[in-house]
Amino acid sequence: PIVTFGSLITEGKTLSRRGLYRKALGCFNNALKLKEGDKKCLVTRSQCFLKLGDTEKSLKDAEASLQKDKLFCEGLYQKAETLYAMGDFEFALVFYHRGRRLRPDLHKFQLGINKAEEAIINSIGNPASLKLENREELGFVSRQAESRKNNQKLHNKSTKDQKGTKKQQTVKNPKTERQLLGQLYDDKVYLEKLLKDEDFMQINTRQGLKVGDLVLDGISYLNQRRDFWQQHKPIYARVYERRVRQQRWTRVRKRKPAEVARSIAKNMEDIELMLARGSAEESCRKAERMLKKIKGWDEDEVPNKHELIGDLHSCIGNAKVAMGQMEAALRSYKKDLDCARKHDLPDAVSRALDSIARVYVQTSRFQQAINTWEERIPMAKSSLEKAWLFHEIGRCYLELGEAETAQDFGQKSLESADEEGDVEWQLHATVLVAQAQVKLKDYRSAIMNFETALEKAKLVPDQEAQNTIVEALNKVSKSFIKQLSRGSKEAAVSSQKGSDSSHENAENKMFEKDREREEEEQQMGKQDVKPKKEARKDTEVQGNAKDGEKDREGVEEEQVGNEDEKPKEEAGNDTEEEGNAEDGEDKEEAEGEQQMENQDDKPKEEAEND
Repeated sequence: PIVTFGSLITEGKTLSRRGLYRKALGCFNNALKLKEGDKKCLVTRSQCFLKLGDTEKSLKDAEASLQKDKLFCEGLYQKAETLYAMGDFEFALVFYHRGRRLRPDLHKFQLGINKAEEAIINSIGNPASLKLENREELGFVSRQAESRKNNQKLHNKSTKDQKGTKKQQTVKNPKTERQLLGQLYDDKVYLEKLLKDEDFMQINTRQGLKVGDLVLDGISYLNQRRDFWQQHKPIYARVYERRVRQQRWTRVRKRKPAEVARSIAKNMEDIELMLARGSAEESCRKAERMLKKIKGWDEDEVPNKHELIGDLHSCIGNAKVAMGQMEAALRSYKKDLDCARKHDLPDAVSRALDSIARVYVQTSRFQQAINTWEERIPMAKSSLEKAWLFHEIGRCYLELGEAETAQDFGQKSLESADEEGDVEWQLHATVLVAQAQVKLKDYRSAIMNFETALEKAKLVPDQEAQNTIVEALNKVSKSFIKQLSRGSKEAAVSSQKGSDSSHENAENKMFEKDREREEEEQQMGKQDVKPKKEARKDTEVQGNAKDGEKDREGVEEEQVGNEDEKPKEEAGNDTEEEGNAEDGEDKEEAEGEQQMENQDDKPKEEAEND
């Protein structure tokens, strides 16, 4: 931002009112670099130096403000104040008189004259008590006159001495002393009572000091402070200020309603402006003073009295939140809510509920915040307001770990934002839905929603939101890739186990079929070696036997061919299920057993025929 002279001066005055004088000095120094020798800036910087106790620099700035304009009244007043703080009451009195001659309408110069004169009297005494002595040679007449005067003075000296001793013995007015010391007056009274206890005063402390000495030191310190405050700010000045305040109160009460309304509006703006600038404590104090003042007024003077009381409670709560006092802020917001419900102020009720829910969120009481915002939903006047409420409720559910409920409220917020056509709240709702899906480990949907949110962020535009969404998208993508790799490894392991079992089954089948083939060949060899008596059989019997053998060999060859082809097909088809392979094995074993039984029965029939 572009820094201007006026902005630096304003910021410096604000910091000075807040008591941050060193920071204010930095602003005034920078302002003087832009506009060197500005007399108003020099006066304000002189005030900061005076507050910090650096009277030399304060006097230097005050004199610099008077170099170009000797009649600059603010410079004269600041120089007089600095000289008064340095203890040069006579010079301060001179400049107070100069300022009063230039601006008799400014009462601060008259106050300065009064306090400077009183300080001089307190320092050196009353001029009326001083006596001038003439030690030169006097004539006879003058000596006689002088002797007569001396006799009269000696005659009256005793009475004056008696009065003086009485004045010295009398204590100052307790009322005046109480006004000067304030709360310390009670401490002084307590110490004076202790001083009367002589036995207690003789007691020694662990450090070897007497209690009486400590009490006397305390009383002397309080007396010194009393004298200092009497010089710095005399009683008549305090009385005058009190009178001025009372006159202001009476003028405020007698003002017209329009003037009262304008004054209240200005004070409310000042309270909000102080809070916006970071001066939460000052804003809170002013709001509390304003609240006390408005409570003392009648409704005829302030028609919207109850509404103003609720607004001030809300302002006090905002200031307490800025100061970190959450419980005090919650009490103020609840007072605002009670006042709004009592006097039927729906807008104030909505504001108070929102403030209370925010405090609950900041103190991690999410369920109470959800209940408060759900009470607030029927009061929503627009879809945009509903989108905000649904989003905040969903965010609370997400903090509580209820991701499904958070996703539902995120969808509701997105629908309300779509109805209103607000891109920013569409962005917030989409991000909430994506975060809930990440909690639910639905990474595919979360990636899609984050990509949609990234497009919305580009439309807003919001570079910070874009960077945040890109980081979240990268994290979710990595999690999704890990999930996919984990699933593929599990699938590969299961398929590997299935292929190994199918290979073992195929090898077992091949071994069993080779064994069956060998047994069949052995049986056929035994059938070829026949006795010679078979050659002598009748031609009909041989023909029948040969025909039977041919038929049997054809059947066996077909079976052997089928058995040779089946292992090849089963070995090539590795991806078939284990259940089908086991069913095929059971069928083949049944067919082999049936063939063996048929082969065993045929030689018996031939033997019987022979």
